[in-house]
Amino acid sequence: MASNKILVIDDTTVVRVKVREMLPPGNFEVLEAKDGLEGLNFILQEKLSLIMLDFLLPKMSGWEVFQKVQADPELRKIPLVIMSGRKEEVTEKITEPFEYFEFLGKPFDQKQLINAIKLAMTKAKLPRPELVAVGAGVAVKNSTVVTSSVANTAKVAAPSAANTATVAIPTAANTAMPTAASNATPTAGGVSEAEINALNEKIVKMQAEIDGLKKQLTQVVTFIKQKIK
Repeated sequence: MASNKILVIDDTTVVRVKVREMLPPGNFEVLEAKDGLEGLNFILQEKLSLIMLDFLLPKMSGWEVFQKVQADPELRKIPLVIMSGRKEEVTEKITEPFEYFEFLGKPFDQKQLINAIKLAMTKAKLPRPELVAVGAGVAVKNSTVVTSSVANTAKVAAPSAANTATVAIPTAANTAMPTAASNATPTAGGVSEAEINALNEKIVKMQAEIDGLKKQLTQVVTFIKQKIK
């Protein structure tokens, strides 16, 4: 009975077979998943020694699987190798240096595979900061909680007493906080109601300006059409 289980999540049969054949003989079992959803089920159900995860997968992408793994204090301790034919697909989502997992570019040979596995196991032992539970919508990137920006958000929900833990933390990007609001007493979620009200007022004003510009543009287009006739 194999004491160690290695999970290979890749939608290409050739890659899964290649990994199985390249692994040196040992006391381990290789599990295969052809899509992200099947792979996540294995991760949740099996006691794994290593995960090899393709970044582009059907049903659930490798990026989504990665986020779910990193959001769990126990699952993120499993050594992880992310595979991709284009490294930029990974770096668009996760910036280098990759601290807690190893990247393996496709195609790869046996030496590169073994080296990636060794590095992944070493990185998995590194001390990591504790996860901060801010809410279900919080994204985890390299074990760092990524706060949400209000730049493209039409509404900012005021925190309620029953669910203050799920309030998104707005970043300073594209948002200038009024002086009066910055001195307001913050709520349990870290955002004061005065700041939220100020943001909502700004959003309303911006929407009014946009509507005005649309109206002016319509008038210009109508004028041009009349001239063309």
